[in-house]
Amino acid sequence: MTRIRRGYIARRRRTKMRLFASRFRGAHSKLTRTITQQKIRALVSAHRDRDRQKRNFRRLWITRINAVSRENGVSYSYNRLIYGLYKRQVLLNRKILAQIAILNKNCLYMISNEIIK
Repeated sequence: MTRIRRGYIARRRRTKMRLFASRFRGAHSKLTRTITQQKIRALVSAHRDRDRQKRNFRRLWITRINAVSRENGVSYSYNRLIYGLYKRQVLLNRKILAQIAILNKNCLYMISNEIIK
């Protein structure tokens, strides 16, 4: 009986996985089983950390705004500033406010003084 050669589909699937795991260290980039396990683990971590990154950036922006608003010039805290913006219907999100707080403190002072009035 002659030897039957298998197709290329499984090999193509494994090569795709190896390309994904080519930057991993040791057996995680060499052996097929560990490659599949590490690929699943990497994708799970990436999915989880996308949400975590959004949370962390929001915390950073809030911290920056609060730090600048508590400095000299503005006499009240972050939550009063945000509440005043909400009451006045000023459409500035926390990311933009944090950039204003870092790059141009006088502009943030002007915005907060307008809210007080």
